[in-house]
Amino acid sequence: MSKHVVILGAGFAGLELAARLSDSLPGEAQVTLIDQSDTFLFGYSKLDITFGNAKADDLHLHYRDLAKPGVAFRQECVTSIDPESRYVETDSASYDADILVVALGADYDPDATPGFREGGLEYYSVPGAERLRDALPSFEGGRVVIAVLGDVYKCPPAPFEGAFLLHDHLVRRGLRDGSEIRVMGPMEAPVPIAKEVTEALLGGMAERDIEFTGRTLVTRLDVDRKVAEFADGDGVEYDLFIGIPRHRVPAVVEESGLAVDGWVPVDTTNLATRFPDVYALGDVAAAKTAKAGVFAEGAARAVADDIIGKLRGTGPGAPFDGAGNCYIEFGAGRVGKVEANFLGGPKPTGKLVGPSRELAEEKAAFGSSRRERWFGE
Repeated sequence: MSKHVVILGAGFAGLELAARLSDSLPGEAQVTLIDQSDTFLFGYSKLDITFGNAKADDLHLHYRDLAKPGVAFRQECVTSIDPESRYVETDSASYDADILVVALGADYDPDATPGFREGGLEYYSVPGAERLRDALPSFEGGRVVIAVLGDVYKCPPAPFEGAFLLHDHLVRRGLRDGSEIRVMGPMEAPVPIAKEVTEALLGGMAERDIEFTGRTLVTRLDVDRKVAEFADGDGVEYDLFIGIPRHRVPAVVEESGLAVDGWVPVDTTNLATRFPDVYALGDVAAAKTAKAGVFAEGAARAVADDIIGKLRGTGPGAPFDGAGNCYIEFGAGRVGKVEANFLGGPKPTGKLVGPSRELAEEKAAFGSSRRERWFGE
């Protein structure tokens, strides 16, 4: 008898899981994939939008083009989740799942930092990237503060990518000599798990006269005075404030009782929650990896293997190793690649390849391969 697998969220995790179940369980599983959006967009594309290299309309991939047999996509907003009964309600339907997978990602909470909504800009959302893009032409130089506003955030290299690309932007406009760029956040180093990557990023910032200040949390913006205030009462003046908003689980996940201490606890070997036949993966999970698409994709492979083994009685597959390659924009057309492994050894590791123009081509090929796999392009 065919089993009903309901996947909430169609990001990297949801798309890859749906694709693997379609390929591996034809006729054995009915897959329903639910997302409130009608399109998918690679997270790194928001930098292209921010700096005017592409328009959002040209980057969106439509879920109606999903090319996987046995996968039914529903554009609906999830309104309630009962993990005990694996029952899901949306704004237009309800679903009983034999296996429930929660991959709804992380939401942004700009109001967690008072003054940020009124006085700051961001590029982690598409609307935010478009607002920052539209604001940059009127910036005539001064102090730019790029601040990480919470301990947990998506794509750890992204604040530094933004700084490198902003440097290039200001150079092109002849404003760099009259500007200062500072990156700050609560982390002790740009990439705490990888000394080599941290040194490369610090070196790149030093070459461009970009300052990094760690163990510093902006808790409030005084919009009238244009001062970013710290928890200890100190602060820094700014002419342009760009923040990485605080992240949180979606409200529907918090209300479901799945989350503990902010995120959904899982067995890191297979991403199973404490509820039978309920998994959580991607940014919503407390999986001890960076919150980035490549790790969500890797988690989806592990979950797919676990589901396949469960339905066929062959036992669990290989445990999730938390390994993946992340691309980092270094500016001037060069891209680096971080080869990271969070769970395959006694402690997380990471090393840097590049940066180079060849890796920029490899990054483009990475995106193309996923478009072809998921959408048949």
